[in-house]
Formats: sequence, C-alpha cells, structure tokens
Amino acid sequence: MIEIGIDSFASAMYGDNNTLSSVDAMEQLLQRIELADQVGLDVFGIGEHHKKEFLDSATAVILSAAAARTKNIRLASAVSVLSAADPVRVYQEFATLDLVSKGRAEIVVGRGSSIEAYPLFGFNLNDYDALFKEKLELLLQIRDNEFVSWSGKFRPAINNLPVYPRALQEKLPIWLGVGGTPESFVRAGSLGLPLMVAVIGGQTYRFRPLIDLYREAGKAAGYKPEELKVGLHSPGYVSGSTEKAIEEYYPGYAELWTKLGLERGWPPVTKDKFDGLIDDKGVLVVGSPERVAEKILTHSESLGGISRFTFQMDNAGLTHNQLMSAIEFIGTKVIPLVRKG
Repeated sequence: MIEIGIDSFASAMYGDNNTLSSVDAMEQLLQRIELADQVGLDVFGIGEHHKKEFLDSATAVILSAAAARTKNIRLASAVSVLSAADPVRVYQEFATLDLVSKGRAEIVVGRGSSIEAYPLFGFNLNDYDALFKEKLELLLQIRDNEFVSWSGKFRPAINNLPVYPRALQEKLPIWLGVGGTPESFVRAGSLGLPLMVAVIGGQTYRFRPLIDLYREAGKAAGYKPEELKVGLHSPGYVSGSTEKAIEEYYPGYAELWTKLGLERGWPPVTKDKFDGLIDDKGVLVVGSPERVAEKILTHSESLGGISRFTFQMDNAGLTHNQLMSAIEFIGTKVIPLVRKG
C-alpha cells in the first residue's frame, strides 16, 4: 500500500499578491492539516527553512499545534536540517511531539538543500557531509538507547547520560531525506533507514539506479526488503480536471521556480519546459484525480515500488481555498484510486 501525504514549507507566498499575514498563513496551514486528517491522508510533513517567505523554522512547534487538532494523520519533518542542529534537542522535540500526538511523530532528516541554517547556527559549510554523518550517528543512538555514551568532533561528548522524554513509539521513525548524491542512498541502505527521495525536476525514473544502490546496500547490511521503504516527494497539485489544474498551477510554478533559478543558477521556466515536466515521465504530479493517481502508480512502478508519496504544494499564486480543494480531492479520490491500483 502506498501512503499519500503532503509536505509544506509553511509558505506565506500564496494568493492575493502574497499579502497574507504570518498569523493568517499559519492558521490556514493548520486548517489544511486538519482537513488532511479528516479526509484520510496518511502523513503531513513540515520542512525547515530560515527565510522570510517561510514560517517553518520551528518545525516541531507547528506539528505539535497540528497534533492537538488531528486524530490519525502522521506528523513529520520534511526535512529537519540535522547538520545544523543538536541531535539531543531534535530527539527531545520529536519525542515530545510523539507524546502530544499519541504516537504519530516521524523525523525525516537531511543535510538541507537550503544552506542558510549553517552560518545562522555557526557551522562551516566545508563540513557539510561530516556534520551530517556524525549527527545522524548520535541521533540514532539516542533513538535506540535511553542512556547514551558518545564522542565526536563537532559536539561535546556525552558520558552515560539519559535523554528524556522518551518517545511513545518504541522506535521513533527516522527517514533519511536525499537528493541526488549516490553516497546518501548507500548510507540510508547501510543503516536500514527508510528513504525519502526529493525529486523536484527532470524525469522521475532516472532515480531508479540510485534507489537500486539503496536496496543493494541495505541487502548487503542484512536488512529485509520490507524494511527498506522508499518514499517519493515531488511538486504536485490536484483539481477537478487536468486542464484546470494546469491553468491554476502553472503561473505560480513558473514564478517560484524562475526565482529559485536565479538564486541557484537554473534556467528560467518556460511553458514548453513545464509541459515536459507534466508528461508521463516528468516530475510534476499535476492534474485531475485520475491523472494524478495514474502518475503516482507510474512513478512507483518505474522506481521498483514506493511506500509513500508526498505532494509539495506550496506554490506562489495558489489560494488557501484551492489548496483545501486539492487536499479534499487527494483524500476522497486520489487515495482510493491509488489503493485500487
């Protein structure tokens, strides 16, 4: 069974010329999480950024607020920038969330595609991978042991000290969020961690060799195939028809990704490029419920089977009402179609 969910960056960029206040944007985000729970989505993730246009710098705080307003949906980070954080505090925050939500918390950890957290918290980008490797090791030790003894390069040693509170779940789920670095896929497999693959451009099937690396590394480390879960995170949007979805989604997508392109050296978005991204093999999961369900299943088959798919729907120009409608379509139509196969 493929779990279906949404990841959000707690964006205030959408609708009405981007004039939404932070207070209103946060309240509307919580309303969307509440609706996602009501219509049967499996998971809602909140990212981590430290930029003016996003409100997700304190991920666990938002998720705890959501926990008080929901009953069943799992609540996750998407992702926690572990390299620039203290693993003790990360565990404590999500263990507390697990208690508040009665066992619905998950952590997706990564190095972060946005780098503003590193100078903000006093870390050197030259240590980008070494920081993550060391801190992931510590986080896993804390997750698996009440008393921890550990020493490393970037943090003071811990000598047989307990970490509280403990999560309600016996083994708090920790996913490894990855982009396109082969070493990251191998690392996740070697540790037996579930894998969340962020595919935000190009053609999704091209990630199959990397996912095969993950599965091979997991098998070599002694993990069973059912333990090696693969999740896929991609931009997407659902409306009543594919034509309407494209009409509503494209202008904001072009605006947002052209802006990101200027920051990161990518070419600007054109309609021809967009049309290529919404075809059968392209990354964008945009369309009617039927089209979206078909594409999720196609992506799953091309990657050798996925366990979870999460939409990234924060997009310039989409209104709260449009996002609420998309969530309802996902819960009432997309999920049943995907489960039916």
